[in-house]
Amino acid sequence: MDRIVSPPKSEFSKLRQPLTAGEMRVFKFFDNHLEPEWEIYLQPHLNGLKPDFVLLNPNVGIAVFEVKDWDLDAVSYSIEKRPNSAPKLIGRKDGKSFSMQKDNPIEKVRRYKKELFELYCPRLQQGAGFAVITAGVIFPFADEHRLKSLFEESLQYRVSEPFRKYNPLSGKDSLTSGSLKNVFPEGNRQRSFKMNATLADDLRNWLVEPDSSATQRQPIELDTNQKSLVTSRTKSGYRRIKGAAGSGKSLVLAARAAELVSEGKRVLVVTYNITLIHYLMDIAVRWPNKTGNTRKQVVWLNFHSWCRRVCEEADYEEEYKELWNQTENQQKVLSELLPGLVERILNTDPDIEKFDAVLVDEGQDFMPAWWSVLRKICKSDGEMLLAADATQDIYETANSWTDEAMKGAGFTGAWAELPVSYRLPQEALIFAEAYLPGKDTALPTRTQNSLELEPAHLRWVQIDEELASTACVNETLALFSQDTLSDMAISDATFLCSTRKFGFEFVKAIGSKGIKTVHTFNENEQESRRQKVGFYMGDARVKATTLHSFKGWEARILVVYIGGKVNRKNLALIYAGLTRLKRSVNGSCLTVISSIPELAAFGKGWQSFDDQTS
Repeated sequence: MDRIVSPPKSEFSKLRQPLTAGEMRVFKFFDNHLEPEWEIYLQPHLNGLKPDFVLLNPNVGIAVFEVKDWDLDAVSYSIEKRPNSAPKLIGRKDGKSFSMQKDNPIEKVRRYKKELFELYCPRLQQGAGFAVITAGVIFPFADEHRLKSLFEESLQYRVSEPFRKYNPLSGKDSLTSGSLKNVFPEGNRQRSFKMNATLADDLRNWLVEPDSSATQRQPIELDTNQKSLVTSRTKSGYRRIKGAAGSGKSLVLAARAAELVSEGKRVLVVTYNITLIHYLMDIAVRWPNKTGNTRKQVVWLNFHSWCRRVCEEADYEEEYKELWNQTENQQKVLSELLPGLVERILNTDPDIEKFDAVLVDEGQDFMPAWWSVLRKICKSDGEMLLAADATQDIYETANSWTDEAMKGAGFTGAWAELPVSYRLPQEALIFAEAYLPGKDTALPTRTQNSLELEPAHLRWVQIDEELASTACVNETLALFSQDTLSDMAISDATFLCSTRKFGFEFVKAIGSKGIKTVHTFNENEQESRRQKVGFYMGDARVKATTLHSFKGWEARILVVYIGGKVNRKNLALIYAGLTRLKRSVNGSCLTVISSIPELAAFGKGWQSFDDQTS
């Protein structure tokens, strides 16, 4: 039988975080000496932790390994004993001593083992215990005798002698000699009555490589229309693109940015939402660029961050701060006063950086006046691109883009259109037709046979508002306990709702179950902004954010809560949430929890409908 390796060996050279020389040596050792029933997972996303290796055999047990490429002669290492506390790892170099306890591998693997036991394999507590889990440390380039002498105090403090075989410490000697007995004593075991396939299933959803990571290694695939927009420019340099969710607007924009960088152009990409920046950056690096690193070469900013940067570069920082003291209406500052200040700066300061191209995504969220300000930093022979979908007008700004405003914005001729959606679930299309009629509604053409090729598991749960938080947690966990898909990674799961208050309730509730999240729900505006900057799909934790912040993104596993009143703005927000599902040949999942009674009739048409109202 073929061994399960995740990510697969064929993808090792493309990993975003390449394997170190030591990690590659350890992988080859395990691959050569373990029976094929042992599955090997590299750098798995374990609830915020990322150990180097996890090994799994449904008949035998689990092992987690930390690999250290340390040169024991580069730093002088020692262990400092402490009363009533774990021995402390100390380093000394150039006459200075410093703590290295946070890098102490004995402590790291202990933490991995503890979390594996308490969270990922809850059924282990029913009699199996720690014996199922090996937690080992490997130094591929260090002398084994020196290692054991160095860490003996740490091992004595954490591991009693009878259980040392479950906490092996090995070095280059055992790797070179091929001694599996020293590196992983349990690796030769054929069977354990404490381990079974059910326990293995508990763990796999935490081990399999997330879709978000695998996608990063895949080149962007575009149809003929999309590719034409990426590789060409209009005569005037101005282009506007419209298309429904899933039609590839962000793909085209990010690929165009990479294409322009390859031509030696200076490019600025601008969004309204801070969180969208990471998503566009992840797309852009998938487009061929032989001149360097697209992620670093392009300037990626949300509009108001760019405004602040201009103020600071032009020495208008005090004027910037004063804007916020002039009025308590922050929205007025963002929509009028700040762009107005930046426009005045640009009209008088010739030294502000200008760009060969300025590309704006989710343009329906922009005001025409903002676009006018951005035009001032585009070179006279440069390029401006605006991508928009008025159907997702959750900030109610799209109606500002009148035909007259468009003419004054430098556009001529018709919109470039992306009519085909490669992602949109049929249910989202039905929702738009029923609840978002009007001239601004952009309904796409679906690709043929996509439902058969890319199965989507769709579930609607109707609940009472007071039970919403509990229902959201239960539905999120149920996706994985029911084995909905065979290769679902828990870190791909994304929870969306409309308010930070409800989102924080969800984060606390699922946190009480031991599930860690990366989220944007802090009540403090400044802290929430910081969280948005750090929000990205490659994080090792479950994702949670607002529907507003996730607009433009996509995820293979979505849980969406919708509540509030039925009005055009909320309906557009709901539609935006339904369109965030990423279709996959391996299947995708979308669960909607709704406390809006008027939408129950719509939910009854889904594959799975569960009315939990009293």
